[in-house]
Amino acid sequence: MPHADELLLVISPHLDDAVFSCGAAVAAAPDSIVCTVFAGVPHDALITGWDAQCGFTNAHQAMRARRAEDAAALDMLGARAIHLGFLDSQYAGDSPATPDEIATALLDVIRATACRALVAPLGLFHSDHDLVHRACRKAWLVDPMLACIAYEDALYRRMDGLVQTRLADLCACGIIATPVSERIDMAMLARHHEAKQRAASCYISQLKAFGPNGYDDVFAPERFWTLQPAHHDR
Repeated sequence: MPHADELLLVISPHLDDAVFSCGAAVAAAPDSIVCTVFAGVPHDALITGWDAQCGFTNAHQAMRARRAEDAAALDMLGARAIHLGFLDSQYAGDSPATPDEIATALLDVIRATACRALVAPLGLFHSDHDLVHRACRKAWLVDPMLACIAYEDALYRRMDGLVQTRLADLCACGIIATPVSERIDMAMLARHHEAKQRAASCYISQLKAFGPNGYDDVFAPERFWTLQPAHHDR
């Protein structure tokens, strides 16, 4: 991971993924920025199965509440939020965003924040996570001075073979992924574990839908990979 005094730009597919997957690392890097891609509010106040499971009556109520939960969680970690307007798959229907569209928006955020370390999801299982992962790769490869670290997506990283499949995909695309856990100050992250627990508890609606034992992986040790092009000239 970058030094603690280096500003991180953490890319989160949904309003909770960054905190669930790397909240302790965010807490260890004060004033970091968490940019959530799928934070848009659909025009129609539709109701989806997931939102109903979370206790909401429509998408407008859900997104207002989830943005507020995210702001409270990031405040616990000393980070600030950027919410992009893309619609997640449950709202986008047959018109999902493309990796190029998301990458363009991310490049605007990277330039505006002047961050030199991009922290991206490995993009496991969920189509939205995969889409954001591919967009992050596109944005990262534009800037040869930008470091890229991938975090393992909490909950999904436990599913058989998903991490290995992504690593194989990266290798096939000419990207070297190196585990960085041995270079992370694990004692430092442990000191921020309680802050992560408090932050995660802010996502009340999502935890309700996961059920009492459905999010245990959120509090397991965080795992990261450095990404580098096989040929460093990019």
